[in-house]
Amino acid sequence: MAYNDSITRTGADALIPEDVSREIIQNVPQYSAVMSLGRRLTNMSRRQRRMPVLASLIIAGFVNGDTGLKDVSSISWENKYIYAEELAVIVPIPEAVLDDADYDIWTEIRPRIEEAFGAKFDAAVLFGTNAPSDWPNGLLPDATTAGNTVTLGTGTDIYDDIMAENGVLAKLEADGFMATGHVAAISMRSKLRGLRDTNGNPIFQRTVQAEAPYELDGGPMWFPPTDPTYGAFDATSALMFSGDWRQLVWAIRQDVTYKVSTEATIQDAAGNTVWNMFQQDMVALRCVMRLGWQLPNPLNRFNSTATRFPFSALLPT
Repeated sequence: MAYNDSITRTGADALIPEDVSREIIQNVPQYSAVMSLGRRLTNMSRRQRRMPVLASLIIAGFVNGDTGLKDVSSISWENKYIYAEELAVIVPIPEAVLDDADYDIWTEIRPRIEEAFGAKFDAAVLFGTNAPSDWPNGLLPDATTAGNTVTLGTGTDIYDDIMAENGVLAKLEADGFMATGHVAAISMRSKLRGLRDTNGNPIFQRTVQAEAPYELDGGPMWFPPTDPTYGAFDATSALMFSGDWRQLVWAIRQDVTYKVSTEATIQDAAGNTVWNMFQQDMVALRCVMRLGWQLPNPLNRFNSTATRFPFSALLPT
């Protein structure tokens, strides 16, 4: 019988991920405006998921007289794909800190990891920031290409910029979409608080919805942090996004994987060693999440051209 066996930290890894992964997947959307507003698909069984998207519409016609010819029409689809890409973080912790801490380090770290995942995903979807090459360009680049942007100050006031005939919402509606929600920089709150409709009623107000405490024109409104470290919202590039968030879909390739290592070596992009876990008596906590998103953007009766886009943006001056 062996007397020197023990359950090591590495050996326990297989026992840790399942419950932790489910909790992280459940919690990440509360830190992500895009995940909260968009439509989550079932988990992906492989890296790529194909989605057939309507590419042409059926056209009917009236028959000319009793013997007139009836119109003949067809319908077609094209493929769009979601690619699951890896989002990851490693958190090195000195073992001395773990030994001296009088509270659960993991409990403190996990919400910050969830926050980091949500922020990185939002930045990639909204602005295309550091996005994988096989993901869509981002809402701002594609809204700009589609002509669905309005610069602050274009109209008489901010009410016109958002609500009037040539405003942000009108750009969306011209393409056949209705705004189901909005995501904006925190600086927009002060600009919106004084807005009133023609009857003097505020159009920006608090709601009782736990997931989005504010609403604009009846749609929930999110304000991701604009701290450069957090990185979710770049207020220098856009002030607000409005869109039909039902058109934006996202999916997870697998649950979050979680691993602890006491012997890993962490290097920078140049190959220089930054941390050596064994040599420096440290522990590395690694979390990995694989997910992707897409905008199917099918044809509709309002705009059947390639210029249609289900999102519009308000730009800073």
